[in-house]
Amino acid sequence: MANHPDRIVVWPGYFDAKTSRRSGRRVSKDRAIVNPTLDGLAYAARSAGIRKMKREEKTSHPSRPSAQEGRLWVSTKDALSATGADSKEGILQAIGRAWNSQETEAKAAEKAAKVSGPKVGDKRGRSQRKSFKGAKGSKPSERRKRRK
Repeated sequence: MANHPDRIVVWPGYFDAKTSRRSGRRVSKDRAIVNPTLDGLAYAARSAGIRKMKREEKTSHPSRPSAQEGRLWVSTKDALSATGADSKEGILQAIGRAWNSQETEAKAAEKAAKVSGPKVGDKRGRSQRKSFKGAKGSKPSERRKRRK
């Protein structure tokens, strides 16, 4: 890999909550994500204030050659000024903080939507499975009686 002093490489595996620090996670558990993707990483970096970045898909980390996770090239100067950090670790922590807050907001919105119930007019969501056991007229003989 060529040396680029003006860029930093950020891998989605740095934010994977399922891996240990020894296996390659670079942020704390409270800033890690369960299934990190390259798109999510780019979105989180953008929300952290980083504007100059380049995505490179289907690239594997040297220590994880089987995972084609991709990588994000970030401008060092832009990232340091946008996050207010002084190192790569500070940049990763800022991205992790933004990404985790996005995840928690999305989960809260999903939970609120589930509690509020289906939308008006959503027949598929509003349909309910009805139990016919024990209902009056559920047996064929009772239905015939009812018809007469």
